[in-house]
Amino acid sequence: MKLYYVPGACSLAAHIVLNEGGFSFEKEKVDLATRKTEAGLDFTAINPKGYVPALKLADGQVLTEVAALVQYLADCVPEKQLAPAAGSMERYRLQEWLNFISTELHKSFGVLFNPKAPEEWKAGVKDVLARRFEHVSTRLDGKRYLMGDAFSVADAYLFTVLGWGQWVAVDLTPWPVLTGYLARVADRAAVQATLRAEGPAG
Repeated sequence: MKLYYVPGACSLAAHIVLNEGGFSFEKEKVDLATRKTEAGLDFTAINPKGYVPALKLADGQVLTEVAALVQYLADCVPEKQLAPAAGSMERYRLQEWLNFISTELHKSFGVLFNPKAPEEWKAGVKDVLARRFEHVSTRLDGKRYLMGDAFSVADAYLFTVLGWGQWVAVDLTPWPVLTGYLARVADRAAVQATLRAEGPAG
């Protein structure tokens, strides 16, 4: 397998899951400004949508979108218990979290990275994010991870997205449950290895 990634982008979630799952894989950095890969390939020929992550599978297929990709990886290594069993209510709860992170957090942060977005709009987005953070904090209170005591692919995604706050002046200190959670996930060996492998974001 080969992961196409941008340091610190949402592809970080897939990269973490690859390391948590003990996969053997290659990785190739993408320059989103030029749409070229580190090897000089046209990234849009690999993923016509033009953004990361993209995972090239052993049979040549390319899988995209964080929520789909991390569940695929989890199902490849069920013994790692990175996702509940397919068809179980707990699996639907995991999907509930993945969809929430994607639509309510990830997309909102995207506005804050847009240099053309008016400051008034960004302020409104931060207000919305604050309400979302309150929800996540309440649900996480008293738990180690989103699904309970066990780390799951949803944690890889949430860790990635919450980590963007440092780049767009989003302060998480009003939610100590979230800052504690981030520190706990960051302390995992696979997460540390992933961050070292990707290097500085931006």
